[in-house]
Amino acid sequence: MSQDSAAPEAAVRKLSGRRRREVVAVLLFSGGPIFESSIPLSVFGIDRQDAGVPRYRLLVCAGEEGPLRTTGGLELSAPYGLEAISRAGTVVVPAWRSITSPPPPEALEALRRAHEEGARIVGLCTGAFVLAAAGLLDGRPATTHWMYAPTLAKRYPSVHVDPRELFVDDGDVLTSAGTAAGIDLCLHIVRTDHGTEAAGALARRLVVPPRRSGGQERYLDRSLPEEIGADPLAEVVAWALEHLHEQFDVETLAARAYMSRRTFDRRFRSLTGSAPLQWLITQRVLQAQRLLETSDYSVDEVAGRCGFRSPVALRGHFRRQLGSSPAAYRAAYRARRPQGDGGPALLDAAVPVAQVPAQAQAGMGAGMGAGMGSMPGMSGGMPGAMQAQAGPPPVLRRPGGPMEPGKPASDAFTPGRPALPGQRSAP
Repeated sequence: MSQDSAAPEAAVRKLSGRRRREVVAVLLFSGGPIFESSIPLSVFGIDRQDAGVPRYRLLVCAGEEGPLRTTGGLELSAPYGLEAISRAGTVVVPAWRSITSPPPPEALEALRRAHEEGARIVGLCTGAFVLAAAGLLDGRPATTHWMYAPTLAKRYPSVHVDPRELFVDDGDVLTSAGTAAGIDLCLHIVRTDHGTEAAGALARRLVVPPRRSGGQERYLDRSLPEEIGADPLAEVVAWALEHLHEQFDVETLAARAYMSRRTFDRRFRSLTGSAPLQWLITQRVLQAQRLLETSDYSVDEVAGRCGFRSPVALRGHFRRQLGSSPAAYRAAYRARRPQGDGGPALLDAAVPVAQVPAQAQAGMGAGMGAGMGSMPGMSGGMPGAMQAQAGPPPVLRRPGGPMEPGKPASDAFTPGRPALPGQRSAP
């Protein structure tokens, strides 16, 4: 599904008379990461009419009894409870504290009722797990952070999980990938409601691109769900990761698992949320990416060392996943290396440099905390993000003392540095 696909007419319900389209409720839970929680507060909770951005009315709602503890031991006191959701035309769940624990039943019921009454329901990053638990994603396409997509697909098999997209708009239910992709989806909502100019004005205020191209493929690493480690397929997956330099196909993997191709495909998808062929191609492209960054092999040699049958096959898959040719990717990577630095290039989150695990289990279980870094260029900061337009703002405090100032984010838009293929450029 395209990121900006038109909302299906049949999927959009008529909004209940007591709900208002301009009212946005943000549902917060204890244990949620503060960055994701702040995104909808910054987008919908600050009056930027002077910049041409139409005003929304923000209701910050506690999804459970407070105070709500969040990143760094901070505590939030939300000004509203679940009852305020009954007035919202859009309900945003920016995050959920655990992909394995069930959300509060009262919050799930409030989301179901809002959806039945025509409200637009939005799940950012792990917020998709709350929407899935409420049954709002059954039979629908959805996405989440690539690292959690296999778990979402396994826990909720009726959800059509697509880990490639930055966000998915299915009409009255929308989901996004991790962290910065939440900004992409919120900008998309503003664009849908008020047009391109309003979304562009807001993007300029946030110092982010109004629209990013591509999907999550360039951010993927080789991690798989931890629970696969106890499955008989783990040995086959480990063998595949250690032999990417050889030419083999899914039939070979199925034979090593002593399964028919059909049974292997079904078992692999149920464990990882991905088809085995697509997973294998992705691993070969990632290996090619690493060799292009760290070696002087020609593109033809890289293709052979990554198990592609020809350089043409490598170029085709590489361009589809990363939006660039292998040669252009290497040139851009090297152009970004600091002068005189013989070590690895200093990159932002657009290009991970994952290492081949020394042991198969490390390759399958590592990285559950990776990929959730901050997005450079966010303006307004947390105090501004917490200024709700309706009612008192949520109170931000740190038990036992004041907040410690955070470290400044690195600047991904340094003038004079060429951008990597597929990476966002300065607005």
